[in-house]
Amino acid sequence: MTILLLLQYTIVTIIAIWFGKVALQRLQLSLAKSPGLGGHLRWAKRFARVVPYYAYDEKKWLEIDDAPEEIVAKRKSAFLALSQTLRERSPLSLAQTAQAKTMLSDLQLTSRYRVPFQFRAVVEKNLTIGSFYNETQGVWLKDLDGQSYIDVSGSYGVNLFGQDFYKKCIEEGSATVHALGPLLGGYHPCVLDNARRITELSGMDEVTFHMSGTEAVMQAVRVARYQTRRNKIVRFTSAYHGWWDDVQPGPGNPMPPSPDTLTLRDMHANTLRVLRRRRDIACVLINPIQAMHPNRAAPTDSMLVDGSRNAQYDRESYTQWLQSVREVCTERGIVLIFDEVFMGFRLARGGAQEYFGIRADMVTYGKTLGGGFPIGVLCGRADLMKRSREDRPADLCFSRGTFNAHPYVMGAMNSFLHELDRPEIQAQYASLDKTWISRREQLNQQLKQQNLPLQIESMSTVWTVLYDVPSRYNWMLQYYLRRQGIALSWVGTGRMIFNLGFRDEDFEEFSRRFIAAAQAMGEDGWWWTPVGQTNKNIKRSVARELVKTLFGARLN
Repeated sequence: MTILLLLQYTIVTIIAIWFGKVALQRLQLSLAKSPGLGGHLRWAKRFARVVPYYAYDEKKWLEIDDAPEEIVAKRKSAFLALSQTLRERSPLSLAQTAQAKTMLSDLQLTSRYRVPFQFRAVVEKNLTIGSFYNETQGVWLKDLDGQSYIDVSGSYGVNLFGQDFYKKCIEEGSATVHALGPLLGGYHPCVLDNARRITELSGMDEVTFHMSGTEAVMQAVRVARYQTRRNKIVRFTSAYHGWWDDVQPGPGNPMPPSPDTLTLRDMHANTLRVLRRRRDIACVLINPIQAMHPNRAAPTDSMLVDGSRNAQYDRESYTQWLQSVREVCTERGIVLIFDEVFMGFRLARGGAQEYFGIRADMVTYGKTLGGGFPIGVLCGRADLMKRSREDRPADLCFSRGTFNAHPYVMGAMNSFLHELDRPEIQAQYASLDKTWISRREQLNQQLKQQNLPLQIESMSTVWTVLYDVPSRYNWMLQYYLRRQGIALSWVGTGRMIFNLGFRDEDFEEFSRRFIAAAQAMGEDGWWWTPVGQTNKNIKRSVARELVKTLFGARLN
């Protein structure tokens, strides 16, 4: 009987200890999550499913902030004039965009999310932006109607050195591989040179080629899991690593968040505690652009319901954070992956590793490295990149792609990599931060002198516009910029991506147009606000509208 009781007591003790460890682990994980929906993805998905659509009508949207009649009249007149100007300038571009929209689902999505959804119906009916262009030259785009725009759309990050640079890479690369043609499976000789140059730039041992940045990240995570024999991956709140399920959980992904993906709080001690105490984490993903807005999604005009957009880049504190992550990953055998698909080569010739002085275990590149063609690249240590086991021949980590190392992509990449060695490019990198910080401060000073409620925050050549006025209409600036001949991407003023082809005179022209757009917007009454209006008040008002609509009540 004594032995039986002792056995029962031992079993109960073991169970209690196990449950205690599980409870402690869950508590630590909860404390490491970012507060709000960004850190709690299941709740974010539930919330996204119940948010009701509603729209302001053509009268109400102009007076949603209870503006007086004279301001409403001024806004209405300005809105109609803006609409007419954009339509008259580019009829062919707009007509072709409208036709394509019925067949291109991507265009449907991007056009619907340019502005907060409450304003969408009015804006889509009256303010349209063409998506077709005929020509690029220097920092300029030219549409089908011959209208020219200063390009700060950045081609989603591809355009680092200017369109003329990539035209040259594509032309030279195509000539290099022309005799071979689109052979798949084998390699053109330039692939060997590419591999040598990329491993030198990244400081890694081996490289694999893919067709997109998303694919490169997928491969990085897969081999990290294979080599560590662990399943869990860590990403940070709101960081983007491509659109596949494991690294893009939450709203936008129809699948529930994977139990093998941990979304933790960026730049927080509790996150380091989780990394240090768990034994099931295969890898940590770092996207350097998050240094600009830790734990927040990339700013877009579709979410600009007030003036509370935030962005602040502190290189020193982010470097210290990366050093801490590097230390704990080394200590715990966790693979540290730098996702430089977007920012790679924008910060330094050797990317974020060189810029922050941190050595990762794997690095992914994409976009600009293809010399103008689609590309994804994974670089890593030899022990991590190996996809088979000597002692277990059936245990392998498979990944291939039909168009990986396509000769024409490799040719353009080879031209790009050779260009990086040119003295002119080296000189641009040497003065990169100085040049672009100076330009940002120059524009900010001009905005301040003109008493305009705007300021710019930046991380190298990636800029975002911050608003100092709690207005419901800050998203309108993108259309005023368009009228002034500035081309933004579909996220609007949330992200302006410059290229290194901007000369001083190009930037001065951009600044002149930017200020003119802001002045016109102010004069047209969009920055009028009632006494006592705050960003918090606006958010509460929008929340009340959502609740009323959800329960079938009519908006007053």
